[in-house]
Amino acid sequence: MGMKTVAIIGALDEEVALIAKSLTHVTHTAKGSLDIVSGTVDSFGSDVIKVAATVGGMGLVNAAATTQLLIDEIAPDAVIFSGIAGNLNKSLHINDIVLGKTLRYLDTDMRLVGQWKPGTSEFHSDPALLQIAEGALDEMGINHIQGTIASGNYFVDTPQKVSQVIEQTHADAVEMEGAAVAHVAARNDVPALVIRAMSDSADTDYEEFK
Repeated sequence: MGMKTVAIIGALDEEVALIAKSLTHVTHTAKGSLDIVSGTVDSFGSDVIKVAATVGGMGLVNAAATTQLLIDEIAPDAVIFSGIAGNLNKSLHINDIVLGKTLRYLDTDMRLVGQWKPGTSEFHSDPALLQIAEGALDEMGINHIQGTIASGNYFVDTPQKVSQVIEQTHADAVEMEGAAVAHVAARNDVPALVIRAMSDSADTDYEEFK
């Protein structure tokens, strides 16, 4: 088997900078308004993994476009989205991790959209990738759960919005990209994983957040 290739996407520069910094043999490719940083990293085993990391921007369309471009350009063996999210689970705290076992849209009627591949009303991170992520987080002593992540094209920052999201999706965390990444990956039969660190309790005004 050849070297495994993993595509890693973040919404913000800060979310990708440390990943890019950890790579060796780095090259940059400009494509579709993206700066794709490619390099290699040692895996937890003896293998070396090729990584292509990029900042896709915030929102569902940006996430979907970035995911499809990376799949077309580098044919990854897996797609990972890593970033921050608003916490909706009272048992979690800032910097705890939600691994997106289930991903649901906030503002999409899946009775219609779900008629096309992959033909589901929700999306899921790959079980093998979830297991690898859990092992790594356990080793680092970071509190985490496999949970539900809600994704939508609006910033959740009030108690009213939080209540609405929880009622609609029963989510543990809320953000703006994960479901779109998992959706596009599923359309292309590429395993995906969404990882979210809790940045606040979905109670920070956008102007303060940015």
